[in-house]
Amino acid sequence: MSYHNPYTPPRKSATFDDYTLAEIRRAAATGIYDIRGAGTKRKVPHFDDLLFLGASISRYPLEGYREKCDTSVVLGTRFAKKPIHLKIPITIAGMSFGALSGPAKEALGRGATISGTSTTTGDGGMTDEERGHSETLVYQYLPSRYGMNPKDLRRADAIEVVVGQGAKPGGGGMLLGQKISDRVADMRNLPKGIDQRSACRHPDWTGPDDLEIKIMELREITDWEKPIYVKVGGARPYYDTALAVKAGADVVVLDGMQGGTAATQDVFIENVGMPTLACIRPAVQALQDLGMHRKVQLIISGGIRSGADVAKALALGADAVAIGTAALVAIGDNDPKWEDEYRKLGTTAGAYDDWHEGKDPAGITTQDPELMQRLDPVAAGRRLANYLKVMTLEAQTIARACGKNHLHNLEPEDLCALTMEAAAMAQVPLAGTSWYPGKGGF
Repeated sequence: MSYHNPYTPPRKSATFDDYTLAEIRRAAATGIYDIRGAGTKRKVPHFDDLLFLGASISRYPLEGYREKCDTSVVLGTRFAKKPIHLKIPITIAGMSFGALSGPAKEALGRGATISGTSTTTGDGGMTDEERGHSETLVYQYLPSRYGMNPKDLRRADAIEVVVGQGAKPGGGGMLLGQKISDRVADMRNLPKGIDQRSACRHPDWTGPDDLEIKIMELREITDWEKPIYVKVGGARPYYDTALAVKAGADVVVLDGMQGGTAATQDVFIENVGMPTLACIRPAVQALQDLGMHRKVQLIISGGIRSGADVAKALALGADAVAIGTAALVAIGDNDPKWEDEYRKLGTTAGAYDDWHEGKDPAGITTQDPELMQRLDPVAAGRRLANYLKVMTLEAQTIARACGKNHLHNLEPEDLCALTMEAAAMAQVPLAGTSWYPGKGGF
């Protein structure tokens, strides 16, 4: 005879929670996997798990806004004739025209230019608006080769060879047919309205030796002027960074799993790759072991949201960061003013991630002409510039509190960790101790 305790409410499984149950039912009903955009939504160790140790008696702080704290960075100093000089160490990550609307790409270029930093093309080629409004533009060279041509390589200020992406290391991109407009189809040499899937690997090379040859080809095409970046997803950061350096990269871009994507399988986003925090120290160690730290610059991306995140990434050894999702939010993505329309799509502001459907009420992740008109690229560019300004001021405030007159003078010694996981990943002491997992002693 069973007995139900009337004083105990029904208890749901932690393993089979409501979301998991709904996904099982959806899969059973449709027979297809879920596709979405953005980045991982699971909680993983991140920069919030680190704290700065400000100055007191043992360290000497800088005085407020009266003492200078430099934020400039130079990228591509290893081989390029014309390295990139930026006013701030916060760049705009690659996001394609096709995934994003034309006005969104223009807004990113405008905001980056006002702030004295760079933006990046993404898959699908270079638009005239983007080039026209981006003082410093990095051209992504992807496995798909969509929109790639030598003319645009030469028009760019740097070239980023994309090997992997944080949201889907080892996976290719997607752009569904509803976003393949006449213009997108023309730029990518695709039929209009037909789903396209980008390759997961480059068609003309299979390993680091071939990558070295490809980098040499790109240098010859651009007369050795342009810095060559190599972008990898956060999976095996020590070896990938070392191999990129040995292949001749000027800059390594390392994208953790909190980095976003236009569209891929949900199971990929949530279960492949490593947290950004876990990627930085192995990459820095690889550069140090090769004697190339600060000679080959390291850009970190994937979940950067604030000046504190910027300062922590730089303290752990990065030279700069890249933002993608945060930049889209700054120009209007997931804005609550469109809440009624988000609800009609079955979601809510702050959770909308069906970027592949091309129905974005904010006019950012769409090719719908009416929706695109909602985004004013001039006003959106100013919002992005304001956001970048605040991030920079926040990072400077922290650096001054640690007694640093340049953001690049921040170091692991300025940090402590709140959790064992963060201490192990960042290789900084657990708060209140001089120890982190793997160090030995307490």
